Amino acid sequence: MTLEYEANTAVAHWLVESGAPVGHLVLFGPKGYESYARIRFIPDPVGPEQREADVRLPPGQWSDLVQTQRVVRRLAEFTTAEDGYFAVWDGYSDVPLPTYAGLFELPHRRYAIFKGPLAAIDGWGFAGHPPAFVWPQDRAWCFAKDVDPHWGGVGATHEAVQALVDEPGLDVVRADPEQRRPHYG
Repeated sequence: MTLEYEANTAVAHWLVESGAPVGHLVLFGPKGYESYARIRFIPDPVGPEQREADVRLPPGQWSDLVQTQRVVRRLAEFTTAEDGYFAVWDGYSDVPLPTYAGLFELPHRRYAIFKGPLAAIDGWGFAGHPPAFVWPQDRAWCFAKDVDPHWGGVGATHEAVQALVDEPGLDVVRADPEQRRPHYG
């Protein structure tokens, strides 16, 4: 299963038109979902001065990408759509993106969009970087991963978020996008 470049950036206009501030969009997707969660790729900091480089992960810890793949596979159970959209940030110097067409833009960020089966997340090959956004065609949920936080966000139904919280091997907590989130110093 492969993803194909989607030149029609209008497929992402629903994100901007959701009315959510850009900070909400890049961290959790649009407003309006029943429930939100954070997928912690590494544990939250335990003190205000802790840095990500100080975190000692257990052997065999899954990469951000592997965790994202598991999240998308689980979320795929909560949509009627088989196909979805995948956005990759254009700021990665090690990710070649198409130069022949437009990019989807948010303030201070641009993304290339790809379309294909949600299961194609398993073949995501952009230098190990997780997608910035993933959503099914019916928009039943949205996964968002900005470049700086140690976590990714999801907006979905209560049932879908609970399934992620209960998923073995993932560190998922319910979140309120309006509240301050833990961050490394």
